[in-house]
Amino acid sequence: MASAGPSGPVMSREDVDRALARLGTEHEAIESSLLALQDHSGRRLLEGAELTGVTKERWQTTDAAVSALWTHFEAYTDALNTARELRARRRWPTQTELARLTELLRGDGVTVTGAAVPDAARSLTGPARLTERLSLAEVLRRMNAWYDSAMETVAAADSVWSALPARIDLLAAETQRVRSLAHSVGVRPGAHPSGDDLEDLLAELTALRAQAVSDPLAFWRAEPAPGRPDTSRYEAAGRRLEDIRREVEAVLHVRDDAEHRLGRLRDVLSRADRTLAEARAARVEVLSKILASDVPAVSGPSSALHEQLAAAEEFARSAQWHRLSPLLDGLEEQADEELLRARDSLTAVTAPLAVRAELRGRLDAYRAKVARLGMAEDPVLIERYDQARRLLWSAPCDLAAAERTVRRYQQAVAEIGTPRTPADRGEP
Repeated sequence: MASAGPSGPVMSREDVDRALARLGTEHEAIESSLLALQDHSGRRLLEGAELTGVTKERWQTTDAAVSALWTHFEAYTDALNTARELRARRRWPTQTELARLTELLRGDGVTVTGAAVPDAARSLTGPARLTERLSLAEVLRRMNAWYDSAMETVAAADSVWSALPARIDLLAAETQRVRSLAHSVGVRPGAHPSGDDLEDLLAELTALRAQAVSDPLAFWRAEPAPGRPDTSRYEAAGRRLEDIRREVEAVLHVRDDAEHRLGRLRDVLSRADRTLAEARAARVEVLSKILASDVPAVSGPSSALHEQLAAAEEFARSAQWHRLSPLLDGLEEQADEELLRARDSLTAVTAPLAVRAELRGRLDAYRAKVARLGMAEDPVLIERYDQARRLLWSAPCDLAAAERTVRRYQQAVAEIGTPRTPADRGEP
């Protein structure tokens, strides 16, 4: 909106004409601005909304200012029209008419009622008066201040209404889709933390939208200029939804992969059971074939793991995927550990048989070496071989004694040295 110049001495005819031209241009600009304010979508929404909080307080002041704007504009228009009519009476106005025109254009020529001044403006100048006489410049100054304040209020409210409710609606719709997906995999309030979180989030979005509609200025941040809607709560809700979505998708992945994971669990536990059974059978064999007292005991299948597997299968049958997910995570690790334990048991139990097999293999290897060296008929070697063989092929086998005889046989082979020739034996 435009500004008026300061008052001065009695104006000349040319001064009056220039002032009227300028004021006419200003009047058109003021009228256009007021009409734009009147038609502003933010003003119309504020006028028809059930407001609360900061916005309700600000709008009461702004609405009074808008009314005062029109009242002052009408007084401004009346004063300008009066000046135009006075100037139009004659081509060369008299000195009295010029004095009157000077008063209208530069003096206190505008009369406004005190009721037209908003309470906030009255408090600055003392008690309200029935009427006031102001200059066009003072009227314009007041209108500029009220217009700027009113436009700031309606533009801020309109900006928030344009930015937040629609985005909150989209987020709420997305939350509903995640909620439907969550219910399909058993993520419900009271049954899973994410089910409770979804209900809380929907309630929060409902309250957030209601506040954004009824108190938009509570979401306006004027600094830094020119200001912007505060979307921090909306953005926090969006991040919260993403966290819940990831949790639901993890449960959904469990549902899609459940049969494969359960099948693998059955296989791992079955192999662990078979390995333990093999270890128990091997222990009986070891105790019957090997003279040993340190063969470790072998436990039976883990009943706890089988009970957990049965519970997991029941969760899968009843589509309780949210309960199956944490159970499978721990059960898979325990099943793998159970299989390793069973294999370790089998290895520990069959260790004496492996030692006996290694000694038998070593004895046969040295016997073959003796034959290659031409010492197969050596009586010492034959005697020591027979001793070792009797120990290794008898039951129960004394592994310690057998190992000593095999070692003596190896030493005898090393002591005899090079193979004998016919000349060494005295043969022709």
